Amino acid sequence: MTHEPELTLVEHLTELRKRLIIVAVTFVLSLALGFWMAPKTLTFLKQQPTAAHVEWNVFGYTDGLMIYVKCALILAILITLPIAMYQIWLFVKPGLLEKEAKGTIYFIPVSFFLFLAGISFSYYILFPLMLNFMSNINDSIGALETYGMQQYFTFMFNLIIPVGVVFELPVIILFLTKLGIITPNRLRKMRKVSYFILVVIGVSITPPDFISDFIIVVPLLLLFEISILVSSWAYKKQLAKRALEEEALED
Repeated sequence: MTHEPELTLVEHLTELRKRLIIVAVTFVLSLALGFWMAPKTLTFLKQQPTAAHVEWNVFGYTDGLMIYVKCALILAILITLPIAMYQIWLFVKPGLLEKEAKGTIYFIPVSFFLFLAGISFSYYILFPLMLNFMSNINDSIGALETYGMQQYFTFMFNLIIPVGVVFELPVIILFLTKLGIITPNRLRKMRKVSYFILVVIGVSITPPDFISDFIIVVPLLLLFEISILVSSWAYKKQLAKRALEEEALED
């Protein structure tokens, strides 16, 4: 199990250029597909229960266009993301052992799945609760709700994308553990500080009510604890591997 032949600086730059071109071409093609899919996607979202009470008003000439472009961009990013991660893996693969390369390839589907899980959780659970909370506040002060599609989709996109990114935490922790940057013991020592940071993040992206805060903060804390378990598993495997290598050298 040896490294692939080392590349020169020029070869590294050429390889990087190749990967960037592939990602760029994929994004452009995905964006074209995103523009084609955007109307159908917006129509689908419009038919969901959370949008039942929203009138699709526009309060500016560019409102519809901006939402159309945002939707196309998000679809393009979702399509490009696994391809981009695969290209990154191909770029770093020459510096990995064969066993390491086979182990890290699983980061791609797992990280993409976690991102989709975060988006689904925020859209189907957190987003409706937040809309309900804000509607109740508006009713309590006698406000007349007159929303447009710009307000609805901007609010939705600003919620689901950050939550999707936060759900990547276990994969990020596993990757940093494999690189030797962090260890399970460090994570445990940082638990209180990490909890505080995650609570601040959860509260900042939810309305100021206990239910919404609880619904987002609890999964974030669970993700952190899962990250510690994942880090411990990876770290123990590294220690076992080093022990075997030392035994082989002694023999």
